[in-house]
Parts: sequence; C-alpha cells; structure tokens
Amino acid sequence: MKKITCLLMFLFLISAGCAPLISRELRKELSPDITFKQVIKNPDTHKGKRILISGIILGSKNTKEGTLIEILQKPADIGGRPKDVDDSDGRFLALYDGYLDTEIYSRGRDVAVAGEITGKRILPLGEIDYIYPLISIKEIHLFKVRKEERFRYHPYPYWWWYHPRWYHP
Repeated sequence: MKKITCLLMFLFLISAGCAPLISRELRKELSPDITFKQVIKNPDTHKGKRILISGIILGSKNTKEGTLIEILQKPADIGGRPKDVDDSDGRFLALYDGYLDTEIYSRGRDVAVAGEITGKRILPLGEIDYIYPLISIKEIHLFKVRKEERFRYHPYPYWWWYHPRWYHP
C-alpha cells in the first residue's frame, strides 16, 4: 500500500511539473500557421486569429480599458519560456481586460501571452512612430524570476591537481 501511495505521489508531482502554459480549450483555438513575424508585418490581416507569443515585459500600466503591457517578443524554448537570446521579431502590446498589478507584471519579467489579434496601435518609440500589434489577452503566464547564476572564482583553478602532501622532494 505504501508503494502505491508513493507511486501516485510521484506521478502527481511529475504531471504538475509538466502542466501546459495555457488551457487545453484555448490551445485548440490557436492558429498554429501564423507566426509573430507575419503578424508584425500587417496586424490587420490577422484580426480575429488567436496566437501564443512569448517575450519579456518592457513596461505595463493600468488604463481605463484594462492593463496594457508592452512586450518584446522572443523565441520560446520547449517549455514556452522566452529564450535568453539577442533575437526578436519586434514588440507588441497585450491588453488584459481587468486589473493586473504592475509591480508584479513589471519590466524584465518573462511571459507567455495567448490571445486574439485585435489590430494595431501606433505609438511613439524614441523619435519614431512604431506599429504595435495589439493582442487581447485570453490567458497570460508569468514565469518565475530566473535565479542568477554566479560564477565562483577560485584563485587556484587546479587546486585539486596538486596537494602539498603529494609532493615528496
């Protein structure tokens, strides 16, 4: 009996760790043939289509229409998380119909957004006008903050190679 309980616990933990980013129902509604590169070229031709995009939050603000999040698109890894690469097809705006805390959905956080393409917005970006595809958020997944990997410096990198007791003159 104890073995069965342990096995069931193990299977539950594994399945919880592999949970998809978005619901099964919404995944069925996605348009897998549309890429973000196509959407950014002409958002209006893809209105009404649903898409899943990963990226890094550049900023967020609460407005009368909901929480508006500016996101830099990044290619996703196998788990849907944006890869830590210097590659992007552009920026987009994601609108959540409701309130999200902008201290949590803040600059630098990794997200995956599933939603409907509703058109475009032209906003200033530096000294230019930038055409942002606008996505109406159906589901959003905020990834945990990445742990910073620290390099440990060893003044003697080959300390394991030589030990004073090994040396006999």
